[in-house]
Amino acid sequence: MNFSEFEKKINYAFKSATLLEQAFTHRSYLNENRAAGREHNERLEFLGDAVLELVVTEFLYAKYPESPEGDLTAYRAALVNTVSIADAATKLGMNEYLLLSRGESRDTGRARQIILANAFEALIGAIYLDSGYDAAKSFIATQLFHKTDDVVSKRLWQDAKSKLQELAQDQLSITPKYELVDQSGPDHDKRFVVAAFIGKEKLASGEGRSKQEAEQDAAQKALTAKGW
Repeated sequence: MNFSEFEKKINYAFKSATLLEQAFTHRSYLNENRAAGREHNERLEFLGDAVLELVVTEFLYAKYPESPEGDLTAYRAALVNTVSIADAATKLGMNEYLLLSRGESRDTGRARQIILANAFEALIGAIYLDSGYDAAKSFIATQLFHKTDDVVSKRLWQDAKSKLQELAQDQLSITPKYELVDQSGPDHDKRFVVAAFIGKEKLASGEGRSKQEAEQDAAQKALTAKGW
C-alpha cells in the first residue's frame, strides 16, 4: 500500500516505512497474510496510548491552571476516548489505509470505531519511535487540541453514567441499572456489550473494551434515547 498521500495529509514523512505500515496492520490481517517480518499494531497501540495520555495531560495542566485534578481527568477522558480519537482518525482518512482481514473489513459502527481508535494510537506510537516525543506531540496537538474548548464549554466531559443517574432520579425517581449482555474476543482484545435500563425499560445498548466503557456508551445512548 502507498502511504505517501497519507504522509502529506499529516505533514509528516516517516523515516521507517515499516513502522507506518505496522501502525495500520490489524491482528486479523496477519491471519490471512503471513508475510515474513510483518507485525500487527498492538504493541504500537500500547506505546501510543501512553504517549497520548502524557501529551494531553501536559497540555491540560498548562491550559487550565486553576482546575482541580478531578476536572482535568474528566477533560482528558473526553479528549482521548474511543469516539474522539476515532473521529480524528476518520477525518484523516485512516479508514482507507487499514490492513484488515476480509471479515473485519466488513465491520461498521462501534466495531470499526474501536479499530480506528487503536490505529490512531498505534500511529502515535509509530511517530514517537520514528522521531521522538516532540514529533508525536506535534501530531497530537494538531489532531486533538482544537476539541478542548468544545469539550469544556459544552460539558462533554461530564460522565454519562452520572448524568443519566442524576436525571433519572430527578425526573423518574429511579436509579438506572446496567446488565452485561455479551462479551467476546481474546483476553488482549475483549469486547463487552452492556444494556442500560430504567426500571424494566431497556433504553440502549453500549459496547466497549471494558465493562466500564460499555456502560458509559450505553448511558450516553440512553440519554439520547430519552432526549436528555
